Parts: sequence; C-alpha cells; structure tokens
Amino acid sequence: MARRPLPDLQETREILARRRSRPAPRPPPPAGRALNKLIRDLDARFGQGPGALQARWREIVGEQIARRTEPVKLVKGRNGAGAALEIRVAGPAAALIQHQAPEILSRVNLFLGAGAVERLRIVQGPLRPLAPTPAQTPRRRPAPLDAAQEAELRDSLAQAPDGPLKAALLALGRGVLRGGARR
Repeated sequence: MARRPLPDLQETREILARRRSRPAPRPPPPAGRALNKLIRDLDARFGQGPGALQARWREIVGEQIARRTEPVKLVKGRNGAGAALEIRVAGPAAALIQHQAPEILSRVNLFLGAGAVERLRIVQGPLRPLAPTPAQTPRRRPAPLDAAQEAELRDSLAQAPDGPLKAALLALGRGVLRGGARR
C-alpha cells in the first residue's frame, strides 16, 4: 500500500473552504443559575419547613413557650388545606399550651406566611435541651494570682526573651496555677 501524501498549504485551504466546521458547543450555564428557577418554584410550593421553625422557635413563640415546647413536624393538608404543626410539649404544660394555641398559630403564620398552618397538634414527650443564650451564661473572670505566685512565675520565665512566646507562657502558667486546667 502506498501512503497518501499530505496536502500542501494551498490544497489544505481549499479543503477547509469546502467543508463547514461545526461550531464549538456552548458551555453549560452555572449550576446556581440553572437551579435558581427550580428552587424558587419549590419554595413557593412547599415553603419553609420545620427546620426553619426549629432554628428560630425561640424567636417565633417567645422564651416562655420555647422552654416548654419544640416543633416536631409540619404536615401538609390535603387538597390545598392548611398544614398542621405538631409540637412536642413537656409533660403537664400541655394544658397551658393548649390554651395558648391561637397565639402560637398566629405567630407561626406570621413567620411562615398567612394561612400556612391551620391546626396545632400537641404531643407530650421529653424535649431536647435548649442551647443557652449568651445572656444566660455570663463569663466569669478568673481570680488573679496572689503576689507571691505571680512573682514566682515571672522569675521562672526571666530567662525567656520578651515577645509573644513569653506572653503565652505567662498566660499558660497563670491558668495552671489558678487551677483552670482541671478536668
């Protein structure tokens, strides 16, 4: 078999002029832009769920009710009816929460949108412990060392050069001497 010779420059131009090349495919749009419409449609259809309620339950219903309750699930109604919110209530507080149901429903509907929840379903059971707010857990400042301990600590670090390492070692020594390293 004889090898076919390669075309010269003139023949290459003629071949390329006769053939149409296919344009390069466009790159796909960014995923965020492609999914944006779908996410908006799903949000309009299903709205915010119990996850949003759990995250902001204390703000929605207030501190007193949040201590005694927690949202469990949001059950969509059939045929376009409003949803039912199931909340877990700690023991004997169920009767008190039952009396406050209209107020709780109005607050939840203010958060989720008008008419989102029509009924409140109360289930008695143990609650998960609430995370303490910063106002509930004040930071106590540790007591300073007495003068003798402070002098002894500074003497032991007298040979260390001044700088951030010496400052860190002083802080560590104070913490150890105060008993802050207890387990």
